[in-house]
Amino acid sequence: MKNSSIEVVKVLNNNVIIALHPVYQEVVVIGKGIGFNRKAKDLIRSDAIEKLFILTNEKEKEQYQQLIPQIDEKLIEVMNEVILYISKNGDSQLNEHIHIALTDHIAFAIKRLEQGIVLQNPFLLETRELYPKEFGMAEYVIGTINERMNTNLPEAEVGFVTLHIHGALTNRPVSEVNEYSRLIAELIALIESRMQITIDRSTIAYSRLLRHLRFAIERIRRKEKVNEPDKLGELLKQQYPELYSIAWTLMKVMQRRLKQPVYEAEAVYLTMHLLRLLQKDEAQVTDGY
Repeated sequence: MKNSSIEVVKVLNNNVIIALHPVYQEVVVIGKGIGFNRKAKDLIRSDAIEKLFILTNEKEKEQYQQLIPQIDEKLIEVMNEVILYISKNGDSQLNEHIHIALTDHIAFAIKRLEQGIVLQNPFLLETRELYPKEFGMAEYVIGTINERMNTNLPEAEVGFVTLHIHGALTNRPVSEVNEYSRLIAELIALIESRMQITIDRSTIAYSRLLRHLRFAIERIRRKEKVNEPDKLGELLKQQYPELYSIAWTLMKVMQRRLKQPVYEAEAVYLTMHLLRLLQKDEAQVTDGY
């Protein structure tokens, strides 16, 4: 496509246009100043394009066209830059819906900040532990936006952006990712209530528990079965009946919320993690699953 051209369909602002591509048909094209002084039917050389993406869903395409004119062009430029950064540093292909969802989220977050409204993020620590790579990218995103837009979005926004990034990289709606984070927080609260403890969020045991819950939810969602270690289940039932009972309660909560069956082995492995929370010396506890 090096020497080919695309045809302008609609100019959204100086940096974003809708264009007709010879291969992909209608696409969103991003490039600094690419829409300046352009009109429908104009031809633009492909080497002027910094980024293009395809919104195949008509509803999404309409949403994006309505969104862009309402947002500061400088912010659009910054958002395109940070989304390109996410695309280059992610482990999988980025769902292009992030252009709509994350841009809209950040624009609204800046507006809230200007109005003196600051949202709290009660799941910030859990989000950092559950999605460390995405959290690191989100820190870069918020840092870049704050620097370039001369604003001061709080750390809570890093957590929210993390969910957008994870959702886009796993091709899942942000609402679903957020729901799983809420479920994990609910399970942690249930553990503390049933075990009558306050979990130290800075410990390795807590980090391991969070990761285990995340992967357990993923396995249940995908209907994957895990094998139970020989005789370990019976041993845990006999020696730690209360912990095993709590583990089953947690499994039932997951089963109800995810609307999927849960295999007994999940309770066995979770019991081992609950045992770690009571263990003074973590080195004495087998790492487990």
